Amino acid sequence: MEKSKVYFTKEINSESLIRIYEKLGVELTGKVGVKVSTGERGSKGYLKADLIGPLVKKLNGTIIECNTAYPGARNTASEHLEVAKEHGFTTFADVDIMDETGEFKIPVNNGKHLKYDLVGENFKNYDSILNLAHGKGHAMGGFGANLKNQSIGIASRNGKAYIHSCGQTEDPNLCWQVDYEQKDFIESMAEAAKSVADYLKENNKPIVYITVMNAISVDCDCDAHQGDPVMNDLGIVASLDPVANDQAFIDMLWNSTDPGHTKMMERVDRQEGRHITEYAEQLGLGRTDYELIEI
Repeated sequence: MEKSKVYFTKEINSESLIRIYEKLGVELTGKVGVKVSTGERGSKGYLKADLIGPLVKKLNGTIIECNTAYPGARNTASEHLEVAKEHGFTTFADVDIMDETGEFKIPVNNGKHLKYDLVGENFKNYDSILNLAHGKGHAMGGFGANLKNQSIGIASRNGKAYIHSCGQTEDPNLCWQVDYEQKDFIESMAEAAKSVADYLKENNKPIVYITVMNAISVDCDCDAHQGDPVMNDLGIVASLDPVANDQAFIDMLWNSTDPGHTKMMERVDRQEGRHITEYAEQLGLGRTDYELIEI
């Protein structure tokens, strides 16, 4: 079976971002949703306007997000929009907080933990999707890239609670109080990511995956007290396969000679983060076996 193709460039600028998108050979047309983390107020690592703005404008894309399950500055649509504005996203695109008007259920096929996924109501308004992730660590998931961006990121506030509790509650106030195994949470994220991919495929809506591996902190952009980067930038990876793209990021962390990469490896493995790609592969979302093509 042919390996998944993952394109890679060491250059991180707006031109290389456009170039790697074009390498994928899929034209995103119609109403294009660009799923990117707008970053919690106080965070530093979120993808900046000058880097991603030109590509988003080229696609005439809309920045799509959903509210957070945790208390913070992005758990209501009005405040979330305010943070997106502060972080420069409204300077180059409209921002749609997709669960502002509600949510809808999409099925999870063959899931061990989730029976369904709850995504922002407005997600159904988009004809094609760019999953544009920032590769970094994450306190709960170990790391965050395309799979996390597609699961927790596209889930509504209640949907995030449902994933975080491994299918035990949709209540954002209760989801932090339930008991669950860490591995089950990692698997729940993979199940949600697969359900989104299935939904898009069934509705003939293309999606492509890009991860920018810069400002690599052990903390996520959802952390208001996000620490400084612990290692040098790695570059940008892009693929039509989210599992391969996440695996490429993980492999680059592991193969790096940067002394700071040990901090990233510790963060990822403490949370059993590498399990997400192997479980997502078992679900049929993609493959961990890939061919890296440097552009």
